[in-house]
Amino acid sequence: MNEVDALELIQFAFQTLLKISAPIVITAMLVGTLIALLQALTQIQEITLTFIPKIVVVLVVASMAAPYMASQINNLSTLSFSRISTGF
Repeated sequence: MNEVDALELIQFAFQTLLKISAPIVITAMLVGTLIALLQALTQIQEITLTFIPKIVVVLVVASMAAPYMASQINNLSTLSFSRISTGF
């Protein structure tokens, strides 16, 4: 295994990490922004108002995106194991 193979594998791992975390992070950001906008428009400054909807929406999105996330992890592990078995 040389440096190019290691860097390629690390790059693929980081891309997989971004693909896996993107649905949850983007959803949390959008919901947080919408709730902040709602609080600014209505002048409701309740702290707990931001947590409950965000947690519910993130859990729903995580359960819906679970097959996609599992397939990305499967692709990474298949690539890693195939490279290990062939000796890179």
